[in-house]
Amino acid sequence: MTVASTAPSEAAQGRKQQGNKLEAVGKEMKGARIFIECLKAEGVDTIFGYPGGAVIDIYDELAKEESICHILVRHEQGAVHAADGFARASGGVGVCLVTSGPGATNTVTGIASAYMDSIPIVVFTGQVPTPLIGNDAFQEVDIVGITRPCTKHNYLVTRVEDLERVIREAFYIARSGRPGPVLVDLPKDVLNAIAKYKGLDSVKVRAYQPTYRPNVKQIRRVVELIKESERPLILAGGGVVLSGASGELRKLARRITAPVTTTLMGLGAYPGSDEKLWLGMLGMHGTYRANMSTGACDLMIAVGVRFDDRVTGKTDAFAKQAKIVHIDIDPTSIRKNVPVTIPVVGDCKRTLEALNRMLEEEGLQWDESEREEWLSQIQQWKATRPLAYDQKDIIKPQYVIEKLWELTRGEAIITTEVGQNQMWAAQYYHFNEPNCFITSGGLGAMGFGFPAAIGAQVARPDKLVVDIAGDGSIQMNIQEFATAVQYCLPVKVVILNNQYLGMVRQWQELFYDKCYSCTCMEHAPDFVKLAEAYGAVGLRATKPEEVVPVLEKGLSINKTVLMEFQVEPEEKVYPMVPAGAPITDMLLV
Repeated sequence: MTVASTAPSEAAQGRKQQGNKLEAVGKEMKGARIFIECLKAEGVDTIFGYPGGAVIDIYDELAKEESICHILVRHEQGAVHAADGFARASGGVGVCLVTSGPGATNTVTGIASAYMDSIPIVVFTGQVPTPLIGNDAFQEVDIVGITRPCTKHNYLVTRVEDLERVIREAFYIARSGRPGPVLVDLPKDVLNAIAKYKGLDSVKVRAYQPTYRPNVKQIRRVVELIKESERPLILAGGGVVLSGASGELRKLARRITAPVTTTLMGLGAYPGSDEKLWLGMLGMHGTYRANMSTGACDLMIAVGVRFDDRVTGKTDAFAKQAKIVHIDIDPTSIRKNVPVTIPVVGDCKRTLEALNRMLEEEGLQWDESEREEWLSQIQQWKATRPLAYDQKDIIKPQYVIEKLWELTRGEAIITTEVGQNQMWAAQYYHFNEPNCFITSGGLGAMGFGFPAAIGAQVARPDKLVVDIAGDGSIQMNIQEFATAVQYCLPVKVVILNNQYLGMVRQWQELFYDKCYSCTCMEHAPDFVKLAEAYGAVGLRATKPEEVVPVLEKGLSINKTVLMEFQVEPEEKVYPMVPAGAPITDMLLV
């Protein structure tokens, strides 16, 4: 896959892609073949998909093409989540291909998840022939209209002469600026029509010019605020990871000795093992010290964040003592949810590079002694209310995550489903590098983690990939075990089985008088037998002393492995900020 760049239009695709393109330039070919040549020119080597009549011509061409690997998923939603995981793990653009009608509509959840998390994917959907569009033809659906609110851009290709340009634009738009999903709808007659493949060298989209370079005057203003600050705080989000800016972020934090917290999507942007400056995750289930620091800091440098409600809590009470610097490539995200003192529009990496350079040129640096009072306060918060649990006779889910961390030492790529499992993974697995935590943050799509793990494993065959799941969410896309086994992908699935839809049950316990309406999942399948039925390995732990042996065995097997841990049914995620409360008002026990 093509690696994302802050200026994709200026980047050469490489000699291999250039050679592939030149071989086909000037030749007349079917639209289906033009599709293949465009993917090759973009450096695509992997597609996740599911065939059907509307795209059968593309699949006919794929059968003749050795340079592109097609991964056959078992559900179209799985294809999009796998493309999403591939994109995050590789730093490139994920690609999926599905047929028309229900094939297309099954992608919507995955597209919406990628849109909320700004993940660059290109989704190709089949469509009925153009003369039949609007006639309620078999397996016809207006997927362009359906996905308009949850794509960065989308296309319906009505002429084969436009196909090459549209595909190249789709990849450019997906990876540039604030990344996101792009959908291209392909009518069957367009795929069968004949046109000349031009081998376009450059892509220009009128009225679309993302701002990569920050305004120098705004950077100067940020430096002045840093000089005045006594209690600075850095808040990093997914934009830092997506732009490859974690190195610059770390350099800034250490230069100005500012504690760092991140959103869920920003985990890994700063080393979780840094005992001095790392605060842990911020938000509804963030650490006590991270949440409290937002109420006490006098300067917040927010980089690549959206300030969504799960991070801010009650916005009127968020960071009231602080002057806020907001750095983001998307100008519509700035001042959208919270007022800011200095807005800086620009690519996160380039902006932090400029800020670090200006600080260095002026010889500005703060050591720990100059931040002693601020750092001491944070250490006091950490000591007073650390993340904690009491492991006794029944397996605690936090214990499983901690032991997984100890056995892998942060070397794994972790994907998650959504719910309590997701929050425990964020709290207890310490991420030292970016692109190692893959989760559906904005949309919170159950069923995301396992297909995303498949995509990540395809992108990074050299890495251990583990999906941390709940017994409810794993069943949303459990059919993808067939995909993992078919392609010999050694993905590991850790199921924290509490026999509940745990996060909803937690809310019901705390806020709905323990009325556990429709959250009991006691009639679940035998996960070990189910894994074995798919051809995977199934393991189970029912006692605390079995946790480490099961993890050690499961991680050592070079196959798809499911590890079920029967955990405390009523364990809750703490800290917890009730909906609508200030981020500093936490439930702690």
